[in-house]
Amino acid sequence: MILNAALEYHVVNSLGWPSLRPLQQAAVCPVLSGADCLLIAPTAGGKTEAAVFPLLTRMVEEDWQGLSVIYVTPLKALLNNLHPRLEQYAAWLGRSVGVWHGDVGDTDRRRMLVEQPDILLTTPESLEAMLISTRVDHRAMFAQVRAVVVDELHAFAGADRGWHLLAVLERIQRLAGQRIQRVGLSATVGNPEEMLTWLQGAAAGTGDPGVVVTGEPEGAASSSPVDVTLDYVGSVGNAAEVLSRLYRSEKRLVFCESRRRAEELAFELRARGVETFVSHSSLSADERRVSERAFAEASDCVIVATSTLELGVDIGDLDRMIQIDAPRSVAAFLQRVGRTGRRAETSRNALFLAVDDDGFLRACAVLLLWGRGYVEPVVPPPSPRHIAAQQFMALALQEGRFGAATWRKWWGDLAVMEDGEAVLDHLRAEEFLVEDQGMVFIGPGAEKEFGRRHFMDLLATFTADLELRVVAGRREIGTVSPLALQKRGAAGEAQRILLAGWAWKVEAVDWQRREIVVSEQPEKGSVRWPGEPVAEAFELVRAQREVLLGVAPDVVLSRRAVARLGRVREEMAGVVDPAGLVMVDREDRREYWTWAGLRANETLAAALGPGAVIGTDNRRVLLEPHVTREQIRNAPVETAVPAISPEAVDGLKFSAALPAEMARATLAERFVDRGPWLLPTC
Repeated sequence: MILNAALEYHVVNSLGWPSLRPLQQAAVCPVLSGADCLLIAPTAGGKTEAAVFPLLTRMVEEDWQGLSVIYVTPLKALLNNLHPRLEQYAAWLGRSVGVWHGDVGDTDRRRMLVEQPDILLTTPESLEAMLISTRVDHRAMFAQVRAVVVDELHAFAGADRGWHLLAVLERIQRLAGQRIQRVGLSATVGNPEEMLTWLQGAAAGTGDPGVVVTGEPEGAASSSPVDVTLDYVGSVGNAAEVLSRLYRSEKRLVFCESRRRAEELAFELRARGVETFVSHSSLSADERRVSERAFAEASDCVIVATSTLELGVDIGDLDRMIQIDAPRSVAAFLQRVGRTGRRAETSRNALFLAVDDDGFLRACAVLLLWGRGYVEPVVPPPSPRHIAAQQFMALALQEGRFGAATWRKWWGDLAVMEDGEAVLDHLRAEEFLVEDQGMVFIGPGAEKEFGRRHFMDLLATFTADLELRVVAGRREIGTVSPLALQKRGAAGEAQRILLAGWAWKVEAVDWQRREIVVSEQPEKGSVRWPGEPVAEAFELVRAQREVLLGVAPDVVLSRRAVARLGRVREEMAGVVDPAGLVMVDREDRREYWTWAGLRANETLAAALGPGAVIGTDNRRVLLEPHVTREQIRNAPVETAVPAISPEAVDGLKFSAALPAEMARATLAERFVDRGPWLLPTC
């Protein structure tokens, strides 16, 4: 180690570590040098310490003062989880750590404004709020920032929150008046060099290329073996029965791909006497904290979760990871299986319990790709023009006004602002912004569209569906979609819903307050949230085709799984052919089995034009009977643009600040896939 001497002392004596972990040791020199870095290691690989220990060393030895390090995560729960740990590390060197997000009270915020912490734990939205708040002197707050750590980088980079984060960091860098070192942390990145370049923002390609640092190898070639078993159980009830009998006296984390499935499984487990907890995004923060804390302290229990526990929130030592059906990517599987095998003399493990044929086939495909060492590349969504619109309005709020000809000084050549001039022209034309003597400031259009609650609507880079709060007495349980409220039966029986793994009777619905009052009851209810078709990656769908053609993943298959695999192959034999793609004629339609993914199939549908396509999914295109093979061969896929509905445009955050055609083009460019795999063999 070449860290600060006091820090080295506490690593050995306070933490009891005889040495740093491989990633931590490998990261010391690159981070100390001030280079931009991407640190990659499996879950629990010590990424946080790999970034923070060298930065604390720089902080002390270079005498950084004031707020000098910003640590960003995608989840408030992760910030709360990290805070005491980082607070301990900083205290060893006489430094301080603060946490700032939507749940932090005014008293704590005022204290941090007066006595700035050396390290600030926060989210991109909270950074934006600080920049535009009239209560925060943002120039003083961010003047001394020297480094930023972006935890769970892949969770940002694959979505608009990542573009928003990069744009906010460019503005903070301008306030600081110096180049800010950027350190990304990730467990699952299939294209690390590209992700590091993306993280560097406007400075990419202008100087230091940065350093990718890896720790323990990940995936099938890892030095830490993974015990994986695939089973087919056929229903959620059967999955609960298996879980109630297997691994008793152990702590089991069960991942589901939807909130509804998680609720159903939790109820079924409790009905079988299994101590069960639940965690997903529609549960209240208090409910999630209670579940996660109880799970961390228990020894014979199950916690059922969606991807909310896929990231780095610490829930203690874990014995088993169980996956219902399959995750949507190899990267997600690696995140989840990394939760196990943390204790000495234990190994990483995963049990897949498939409850239907689609989930079973997808599980086979994920495990097939994983066995080959494949991890999906993280691809930032293209054409973030709506984020550019948000950034212009946010800058106007931050500075009061900015120069119409000098706005690029805030973002440089950041890709977010590539179409900035066209976006700015529209904002002025619609009076979202107004110009006076070359200076631009907030106009009546922005006040009308986003001015509610002091422009708080400008801080969120995604649009959430309407949900109703569910309360029992003074206890807030969570939220559900209005879809969960079913009509009363003929006898007028009470409505029942399922939430937090318990059944509730609906006592009253207050639509004005968006609140459902409930009481506990024993009979199982139901719950629904709106869902959209999940666009599976080409590689994942094509791997499903390989499985049907005879390739099997190199994992343990239960006898039920072996039998089911044979049956699925037999039932779907007519839609796969080793020589190429298949066209199947039905009575009322033709089915073109592309095995190319939803984006490619939607692109082909657009190329075929109106009146040719009935529908699409990840595996096939449903065609009208009159569509010929020649039409498919000659379809102009290379220029086709998928149709975008008005509802989809409305769901694009800040679409109101874009010309309608530009908003549609943004969504179309994100959904197009013109790969060469669409031509049929018929």
